[in-house]
Amino acid sequence: MREKCIRACFAATAAISIAATLLICAFLLVNGVPTMAKVGLFDFLLGTTWRPENNLYGIAPMIVGSIYVTAGALLVAVPAGLLCAVFLSCFAGARFGGILGAGVELLAGIPSVMYGFFGLVVIVPCIRGLGVGNGMSIISASLILGVMILPTVVTVSRNALDAVPASYYEGALALGMDHEHAVYKVVVPAASSGIATSIVLGLGRALGETMAVVMVAGNNPAFPNSLFSGVRTLTANIVLEMGYATGMHREVLIATGVVLLVFILLVTLLLNAIREKGEVK
Repeated sequence: MREKCIRACFAATAAISIAATLLICAFLLVNGVPTMAKVGLFDFLLGTTWRPENNLYGIAPMIVGSIYVTAGALLVAVPAGLLCAVFLSCFAGARFGGILGAGVELLAGIPSVMYGFFGLVVIVPCIRGLGVGNGMSIISASLILGVMILPTVVTVSRNALDAVPASYYEGALALGMDHEHAVYKVVVPAASSGIATSIVLGLGRALGETMAVVMVAGNNPAFPNSLFSGVRTLTANIVLEMGYATGMHREVLIATGVVLLVFILLVTLLLNAIREKGEVK
């Protein structure tokens, strides 16, 4: 009887989680898709002007801004994160590795608004001092997001490296490889599926981040001229205007959420494909 009750509790919890997800998706689709049809799908996705007061609802600049900021964050986090994961898993001693690993985990617990505040008072003035704009730019947002997703890349990659059977490393040593070559030519390739998973998870985190980006990106709803130009992402666009939006303006913001949902679904499908590929191997 106890096992049946526990099984029923687990099933109910899973059902509630699935139902909540389906309700959110249904709300966005029911309210967002008809709005896209009213505005015009191509005018909405490919339009270059965002002026709700003039009934111009083109979100192409926000889509480009999200891609730029996310790509910049990956360029910051992936090399540093992978090297840190390899060091923690294969080179650091138990004591020092434990201290450094705890520091990386601490980064994951810092609220995003604190990252944004740090970027606003430290990174933005530094970039402004270069004389290439006011400092609120793609570069600023990418640096902050790169640090924010760093714990995800490090932790998941480290777990993947630790999961590689010791026989791989020992076999490489038996064939005459030194420690460095055994790590980079045998252990790291064997953990490639888990490393790719860490990158995709970091991508999803960067794509959905809002508060830190709002504080340092400049929030300019136009195509950026350079990496030092202000930019607005899809998430920032929703947060900045949902508080006062009404009527068609509000509906278009919900439709923007549908576009963001599609991006997240694509990231999830990519993650599942990588996992299935790893299981086949």
